[in-house]
Amino acid sequence: MIKVFIVDDHPMVIEGMRSMLQQLQDVEVCGFAMNAASCVGYFVNNTADVVLLDINLPDQSGIDVCKALLKRRPAVKIIALTNFDQLTYLQSMKDAGAKGYLLKNSSLDEIEKAILEVSAGKEYWLGKESLSKRLSDQNKMMLTRREIEVLKLIAEGLTNHEIADKLFVSDSTVDSHRKNLISKLNVKNTAALVRTAIENKII
Repeated sequence: MIKVFIVDDHPMVIEGMRSMLQQLQDVEVCGFAMNAASCVGYFVNNTADVVLLDINLPDQSGIDVCKALLKRRPAVKIIALTNFDQLTYLQSMKDAGAKGYLLKNSSLDEIEKAILEVSAGKEYWLGKESLSKRLSDQNKMMLTRREIEVLKLIAEGLTNHEIADKLFVSDSTVDSHRKNLISKLNVKNTAALVRTAIENKII
């Protein structure tokens, strides 16, 4: 059974979500909280597999709660549950360590899919034609045509020198592009750069 913890400041949302999740054979609601303090307090002595976390809580941002929970319980998988159909919130939750993002009006099938995929170690950013695609498009817009070209060659395993020869530029120019890519996509190294580019369909 996948143990799910619900965090939302509206009792009707909690009850509605509990009612929906009770229909799923592989999911068990292990608890709920209506504010950040209660949520963090629960995880002092307890844990869960997946947390459905509202972004807009009365006492603290769900983004900050996400960071605090993962610091205490790194194995917990967090899915943002929100009414905010906005890229900035999705990106903020992603940066905070969340593994999924769902709107509160999502269907039971979509909620189930998100929980199953996230608990299995994958990520779920709404549907394939929703915010995840728009986020991918936004990431592409952040990069220049040359940076995307360099990124594709990095993903092919070419060294800076090999890329420089292929593009008829200096090694230092390629190194500068690589550093810019790492900064723009907010990653720490080349391996993470390639992984993020593939996951976000930039290349």
